[in-house]
Amino acid sequence: MSLASFRRLVVVLATALGVAACGADAVSPLPVQPPGPTRSTPTVPAASSISAIPTPTWSPSRPPPTSARPVAAPPAPTRTRGTPRTTPPPTDATPACQGAVRYDLPLAETEIELLKSLCFATGAVLRIQGIGPGLVTVDRPELVSQQYEAGVVDIRFVRPGTVDVTIPKEGREHTITVVVR
Repeated sequence: MSLASFRRLVVVLATALGVAACGADAVSPLPVQPPGPTRSTPTVPAASSISAIPTPTWSPSRPPPTSARPVAAPPAPTRTRGTPRTTPPPTDATPACQGAVRYDLPLAETEIELLKSLCFATGAVLRIQGIGPGLVTVDRPELVSQQYEAGVVDIRFVRPGTVDVTIPKEGREHTITVVVR
């Protein structure tokens, strides 16, 4: 198709669209009248079988009539980077094993004697609050990255394995066994 014939086609379609928009077909029924037949979505024929382009009977300022079908629900939101995970990762064997979360352990508010073991995914952080520098120890330092700042010890579990975390409190040492998957 040459550029000149394409321009003529565009002019013809624009004229037909303007005339069709002024016709009686674009009027919607009154509320007391039953609605007319609904318009189905036309299918697009293959490019080789196109002989003429149909002209719509509505204008851009007046949308086509809609059917009484319910509108589909919007798609579920996707998880973006940096948002916390609400379900454990699929690699966890049991629901008791938490994902790569931050687990806060405020010593002033926790009965540490009752806490014997924890289970995390690799990347989780055990944050022990309210303790002095150098007091928390681990038996496998190659599996963790440990940092102290302002009364808080952060232990990040960087490799899978089992780590015993020893925390002194009130003259006694308490050991928490952490399984890292």
